[in-house]
Amino acid sequence: MAAASPSRPEIISLFRSLLRTSRQFSDYNIREYSKRRTIDGFRLNKQLTDPSAVAAAFADGKSQLELAKRQVLVYSLYAPKVKSIMELNH
Repeated sequence: MAAASPSRPEIISLFRSLLRTSRQFSDYNIREYSKRRTIDGFRLNKQLTDPSAVAAAFADGKSQLELAKRQVLVYSLYAPKVKSIMELNH
């Protein structure tokens, strides 16, 4: 049985959740990489039209969100005490 294709609001909610989670990384480089990967991934999947491919990409995005949430927790335990040079200029 194929998974139901997610609605547009569900996709937008996943996108925002991934961006929100990426902002929680304490390390500048990881934070920017996570944000860039989220935006690039959604741009790449924007052209998907097959409902099963959209559902698969959505499921992958949800698993990536859960992974990112776990990583935020782990990285917060081992966060460097000194800010990145990129953050000092802001």
